[in-house]
Amino acid sequence: MRGDEEREGGPRATGHVPVMLDRILALLGPALSTPSDEDVFFVDATLGLGGHAAAVLEAHPRVTLIGLDRDTSAIERSGRRLQAYAGRTHLVHAVYDEIPRVLAELGVSGVHAVLFDLGVSSPQLDEAERGFAYSYDAPLDMRMDRTQELTAEQVVNTYSASDLTRILRDYGEERFARRVAEAIVRERGRAPLTSTGRLVEVVRDAIPAAARRTGGHPGKRTFQALRMEVNGELPALEWALPAALDALVVGGRVAVLSYHSLEDRIVKRAFAARTTDTTPPDLPVPLPERQPRFRPLTRGAEQPSDEETTTNPRAASARLRAVERTREREGRPRGGARPLDEDPPSGRRQAGGTT
Repeated sequence: MRGDEEREGGPRATGHVPVMLDRILALLGPALSTPSDEDVFFVDATLGLGGHAAAVLEAHPRVTLIGLDRDTSAIERSGRRLQAYAGRTHLVHAVYDEIPRVLAELGVSGVHAVLFDLGVSSPQLDEAERGFAYSYDAPLDMRMDRTQELTAEQVVNTYSASDLTRILRDYGEERFARRVAEAIVRERGRAPLTSTGRLVEVVRDAIPAAARRTGGHPGKRTFQALRMEVNGELPALEWALPAALDALVVGGRVAVLSYHSLEDRIVKRAFAARTTDTTPPDLPVPLPERQPRFRPLTRGAEQPSDEETTTNPRAASARLRAVERTREREGRPRGGARPLDEDPPSGRRQAGGTT
């Protein structure tokens, strides 16, 4: 859950601030401080309100930002915030698994740093009409990109009980996935489910009373699962991470902030695949072509300080991992990165224009 606040110019403000900002700057700084005269590109794959991006642009005057966000409201807000850096920014309405296409459209062959700040942003949670929060009674929407068709209302009213069970189990890690799914199907048979408030009631009634007394709000896991299904978050992340790693120049770095175990597991696996020596164990010496081309920059997943979680409670679940490219790119992409002329798995349109 990303924390940020809109303010023109500088990176910090009262209230919500970018999560683990100082640590992000420290991790990405060496990659963005290249002594050569080459152009320096920073990709913020989840631009949000532009807090991390503003801090990077302020700290590194030679950096050009390529900012992506699937939420058009975020593009508009971050554009206002980053006006002081006009001429050094390309803000693109796109999902992070479209990084290869966006870079190709901009004529950028390699980047120096990429940041992912995953999950739902504070403004999305705080705007009741978006339907992300179970604390408001609002339309069942949950679209990060409001130009797409699929909504949470369509999911709960058209998916089969088995498909609902699957997404509640896989994306929400809901112990009572089948009970909740069957309750949703029964209730929609009486009348379509159209509001978050009614969905919360259905979920609460489906979960045993003893379980409701522990583990937080009973709707938390269901709302997480529906949001991730509507926005295709995990499949997009699985495509985006290899693409981001493949885009790095030598010395380039990728940092990822995740907020729950499903995201962090994907990041951990993607980074491990690139930082591990794959020489067969029965060979006496390492094979050069099997040596890793990346090195980890964090020992496991780093967490925010107690001080930060006190001032910004929404940062409490954050986990940060980062890697650096240490050797030149191979002739062919590794790790399943999508060719530039191949559409994303969700069939989304091509990324839009820049500003």
